[in-house]
Amino acid sequence: MQRASAAVSLVMTALLGTLARPSYAQDPCAAFKWNVAHERALFAGTPERLAAGPDRGSAPQLLPDHFYGLSLLPQWRITLSVPLGRKAQFDGAFGGLGRLHVPRAGTYRIALDQPGWIDVVGEHGVIPSSDFAGGSACNAPHKLVRFELPAGELLLQLSGVATAAIKLTLTLVPDL
Repeated sequence: MQRASAAVSLVMTALLGTLARPSYAQDPCAAFKWNVAHERALFAGTPERLAAGPDRGSAPQLLPDHFYGLSLLPQWRITLSVPLGRKAQFDGAFGGLGRLHVPRAGTYRIALDQPGWIDVVGEHGVIPSSDFAGGSACNAPHKLVRFELPAGELLLQLSGVATAAIKLTLTLVPDL
């Protein structure tokens, strides 16, 4: 009887250990096509709270490798640098502007905790994105968009966000 009880205890302990930790397949943030460990580490921290600007002059500065919580404005209150994308145009949408300080040229990712439209504007207009990834059930992060950015000050234009706040990071993609 003691032997059977010990075996049951062992099986229960193993089962509880498996249930206590979600497996890789159960982690909704494990399905990105890129390694997003750095962004996930930043999203695990406490965001620096800032108010997105309604125009270029009031846009807060955003630095790489920081985690920000931006309060957004009703989209109609923003002075846009570039026209809204079609998907960003819906009633009740929020948005805002930030100034990206890019210390060196390279491949960067902007990560958001929810759906939203990301435009980066440089000296010569919109900088096209080079790729994107998302995790529909993940919000730490939810969406990542990759850009080839020059060094300097750039304008970040967020639009088409369904809520009045968003969390984001800007990270340099490590050399592959």
